[in-house]
Parts: sequence; structure tokens; C-alpha cells
Amino acid sequence: MAAAARVTLADIYRAHERILPHIHKTPVFTNSTFDKLIGRNAFFKAENLQKTGSFKARGALNAVSRLLQDTCSSARPVSSVIALKERSPNVAGVVTHSTGNHGQALAWAASTVGLGCAVIVPRDTPQVKKDAITNYGAELVLCEPTPQSRQETCDKIAKERGLEFIPPFDHHDVIAGQGTIAMELLKQAPDLDAILVPVSGGGMSSGIAIAAKAIKPGIKIFLVEAEGKMCEKSLRAGERLWPNPPRFLNTIADGIRMQHLGHLTWPILLELAEKDVFSLSDEDMIKGMKFAFQRMKLVIEAASGAAVAAAMSEKLAGMDKEMKNIGVILCGGNVDIEKLPWY
Repeated sequence: MAAAARVTLADIYRAHERILPHIHKTPVFTNSTFDKLIGRNAFFKAENLQKTGSFKARGALNAVSRLLQDTCSSARPVSSVIALKERSPNVAGVVTHSTGNHGQALAWAASTVGLGCAVIVPRDTPQVKKDAITNYGAELVLCEPTPQSRQETCDKIAKERGLEFIPPFDHHDVIAGQGTIAMELLKQAPDLDAILVPVSGGGMSSGIAIAAKAIKPGIKIFLVEAEGKMCEKSLRAGERLWPNPPRFLNTIADGIRMQHLGHLTWPILLELAEKDVFSLSDEDMIKGMKFAFQRMKLVIEAASGAAVAAAMSEKLAGMDKEMKNIGVILCGGNVDIEKLPWY
């Protein structure tokens, strides 16, 4: 509960005010064919159309903006995020580790405010994501494809260069930034009964849970994971059951392949998320991706395909029929079109 209390709806509102001039208010799409298929009304929040191609831009920009505000010597308010850099000369730059989307987002956020940025990514990160990171002006550093390697490499560079570490999920300002998704969604679709949220480390899902539950206490937040993540088992046990050291899952969804939840995000989701978790196979994700590509004309990555597949699943079909209106978070669209997973 203590961790959840540190990020409030007020924090999320302030984050939204801070980042709104620089991000997209992403649209919500509906599809009558999909609604007939699942027997409910689905509302797709298209974060695949967000800056940098994923929701991660929200948390990254909020975290960078807050970092500059905290180091700004003047107590006077600064109206522009971009103007903060001139007032914060003590920030040498930022660094992070990422499987791609957070790295792109932080590279973009840093370039937006004029900061240097280094991003550590596993060697097997899709080339389209590595190229995007460098295109946003960041330095790309490759590491071995394990959580331990990317953290160690990140720590080394941060120490050597005096860079500020902005983690992909376990950070209050990142969580607050991701929570702005739910603020927008519940204005666009106020009658939602539930939201399906893809989960990796839990920054987006915990932010959405905090905001959505504060705005509409009766709403249900369902986590959507890749097979093998063990979220439901851990949530039902009320304790972290993941092995150490942390590992990546074997899944086509590189955006949600972290097995464990973060240490900040875990208690939030333990309190606010439903204990029923949607666990999806690669085949399920491909099915979800194909529907979005073919019937909705939306390019989405496999993590988004997992949310679509969860909405199409027998598990949802067996749940309370009074749960009529379902939000589906399309978390990103950074997929290599030269290597689509069904080819």
C-alpha cells in the first residue's frame, strides 16, 4: 500500500499537464465485427500511434521533465518543458536499459529537452527498434540478452559518465506518466467496465490501475501477459514467486518479455489488479495482430496483439456478462515489417 500511495491521481494529473503539449492524445477505435465476435463492446486505446510508436513516451517525458525541475536552481515555475534544460545545467544526461520501446521513448524525450542519452539494449532487440533509438540521437550500447547484463551495463555507464538513470518501469514519475493513458481513456469511453493491459515490469499497468480505480472505483484492471510470467500465481499467493536472477521469457512479444514485476509496481498491482490474469501464447498474439492489421488497418506489435487476443479469449467469454464495455490497450506498434511473426 505504501508504494501505491506514493503515486496518486493528483500526480498523474500533473504529469498529464506537463507532457500534454508534446505527446499525442491517442484515439480510441471501435470495431463492430470485433464486438460481435466477443459479445461485448471493445474500445481500443491506440498507443501504437503515440510519439515513438508506444505508450512509453508518456512516462519517459514525465520523468525527464521532473528530473530537470528537481535540479532547477530557481524556484520560479517554468512554463515549457524545453526551457527547463537551460535552467538545469547540472544534468549531464540520462541513461536507461530497454528492450526497445522505453529506449526509443527516452531518446526522444531527451532530444526534446536537449539532453544527451545512452540506451543499453539486448543484442537480439529488433533492428527497427535499435535504428529508431539512434535516429532520435541517442547512443546505442549492446549487451547480452539477460536482465542482469543490461542492468550491469547500464550501471557502469551511469557511474562512468555521471548520467541519471531513468528505469523503464520502477520509477514514480514513469508510473505517473503511464497513468495518463487511463485519464484520457476514461474521458473518451467513460462507461468502461474493465481494461485489458499488457504487462512487463508493470509501469503502465500500475499507472493505469491507480488512475482508473481513483476515477472509477468499480472498474476492473486485468493484466495481459506472455506465457510463463506467473503473474496470476503470484497475485493469488500474495507474494513474489519469480526466480532470481530475473530472466526474459521466450516470446515473440519483446515488449512484455520481462518475467518479473518491478518492486515498486508489484504492491500496486497486488492491491489494484484482478487476480485473474490473461496468459497468451505466441499463436494467440499473432491472431490478435492479424485482426488489427486486416480488419482495423492498425499496425501493432505482438504485445498489443496479446491484449487483442485476451479480448477474444475463452477466458473473457466465460466472465461476467454484465462486464459489457472493455478497454483494450494497444501499447505499441514498433514491429519490424520485414520480419512479421507469421512469416
